[in-house]
Amino acid sequence: MRLVVLDGHTLNPGDLSWDDLRALGDCEIHERTSADEILTRSQGADVLLTNKTVLDDGTMAQLPSLKYIGVLATGYNVVDTDAAARRGIPVTNVPEYGTGSVVQMVFAHVLNHYNHVAEHSASVREGTWCRSKDFCFWEYPLVELQGKTLGIVGLGKIGSAVATAAVAFGMRVLAHSRSVPSRLPEGVVLADLGQVLEESDVVSLHCPLTEQNKGFVNAGWLGRMKRSAFLVNTGRGPLIDESALADALNRGDIAGAGLDVLAEEPPSPDCRLLTAKNCFITPHIAWATHGARERLMDTAIGNLKAFLSGESVNVVNDPTACLCTKNG
Repeated sequence: MRLVVLDGHTLNPGDLSWDDLRALGDCEIHERTSADEILTRSQGADVLLTNKTVLDDGTMAQLPSLKYIGVLATGYNVVDTDAAARRGIPVTNVPEYGTGSVVQMVFAHVLNHYNHVAEHSASVREGTWCRSKDFCFWEYPLVELQGKTLGIVGLGKIGSAVATAAVAFGMRVLAHSRSVPSRLPEGVVLADLGQVLEESDVVSLHCPLTEQNKGFVNAGWLGRMKRSAFLVNTGRGPLIDESALADALNRGDIAGAGLDVLAEEPPSPDCRLLTAKNCFITPHIAWATHGARERLMDTAIGNLKAFLSGESVNVVNDPTACLCTKNG
């Protein structure tokens, strides 16, 4: 059996091991694969593993040996799952591996905003503390989270975990969600979107990206938030109309934003958010702690092992729907 990893670098830049995958067959691992390299590298593969390398209908049509596609992430929009299903090819993903890591990043941004950690550290390095007449100094207001209101948009696994952490900080939590968990996290109050936007000191996005909500954080949406409010996005970049957010930040319509994702990744140098006022951007790393990536690796290999044993684990399409067209 021939296994090909098309873009393994982000999952494993060298601090994890591919040995358990190599044990399953003839394994070829590429750090990155450009669009014009996909077909050459995938020829004869029984198994393809991809993170962000696109596998579309036209590509699959030219890979008659392909029997399985594993996505090394939770989101699987890089694969045409319907086309795979028509060819009897299961597509798997890795759900819920990074919940704790994402929660950690949400509050890294929130605490950086309220405690101005980056600015105070830079000021200390510049010698301000050394010149201080007092044992301490601060250059920005320091604000407690206790008593503040966190608004969560999307109350899935990650949103619920963020809510639990917020309650531990003593925050009031409002949540708006298309689907409500069977067990509402303690301390969480469900609310309509308008109430979430108008009453929250922090708004955190945790909804999946769909055609319906693409760019739904627009000028009107931002205009309903408090001028003192802080927006956090660790979900998907295209949820936000980036020009509208840049305008709102530069005008002071909201107090700031903490973003781990952008609409284009890597961003273009002319992305307006890169220079917007009070906009703190991290390079899509909320998922990338060592522990989370280790769980991702283990689950991805477990998905493949299950397939080889005739089981279906974390399959996101229905490869039994039309087996007759497997070979295109």
